[in-house]
Amino acid sequence: MSLAYEIWGEGPLRLVALHGFTGNRTAFNHLKPYWAEHCQVLALDLPGHGQTPLSFAPTFARTLDACLKLFDALGWHGANLVGYSLGARVALGLAIQRPELFGRLVLESGSPGLRRRKARSERRRTDEQLATSLETAGLVNFVRRWEALPLFDGVRGLATDVQESLRARRLDASAEGLAGSLRGFGLGMQPSYWTELHKLRLPTLILTGARDVKFTQTAREMAAELPSAWRRTFQDVGHAPHLEAPAEYSSEVLGFLRTPWMESAPLELETGST
Repeated sequence: MSLAYEIWGEGPLRLVALHGFTGNRTAFNHLKPYWAEHCQVLALDLPGHGQTPLSFAPTFARTLDACLKLFDALGWHGANLVGYSLGARVALGLAIQRPELFGRLVLESGSPGLRRRKARSERRRTDEQLATSLETAGLVNFVRRWEALPLFDGVRGLATDVQESLRARRLDASAEGLAGSLRGFGLGMQPSYWTELHKLRLPTLILTGARDVKFTQTAREMAAELPSAWRRTFQDVGHAPHLEAPAEYSSEVLGFLRTPWMESAPLELETGST
């Protein structure tokens, strides 16, 4: 599996940016005015998204392996990982599998997975139904229903040009690719990392929006398990802080990446939360 990617920015901080479901490597381009001066960003297309095809079944393990091979090929060791939603799940998996390869970890609206085997099995059935619906109803109808989910209430309040750009990115995908992503590395296919969190020594920043109650609660639980966790909850923001509050989000990430790190630093710092 070969992942499509691009690198932008000229700053000293190396940052790997992992997009969410229906996104692609352009998902963080609107942050260039905030990041390009300070970071060198490696943005990639996860399997079934953008220009990364489904050459074979993209299991969660194969997706992690493809990312690691790309980092090896580019010599991108010691970089920081930033992931949103699906990308946050991938970033967490990478950090747990090969923590020595990375600097710091930023997880936005992510999850360590479903704790129970039965829940994972039920989620796989749900994702299969969604994948089948996507293939039969077509991409346009799927995107229309996806955008109407309560999860994205905050995004629907953004400027028209921002919403149109986001819709264009989603429509640039393929029904086959997104369906394969759901089947191959959807939440039901992800291993549960809950029992691994206490071993992860990487400094970790967990970001959510206060209106996204479910993921904010998950963030609290994650922060309680991680040895070195910071958490920020953005007020009046939903599932996508990087879209809904880009200036605040960018400032928070850069501040976290620049802060000197010592093993004796506080284990958890929570700011701006409800």
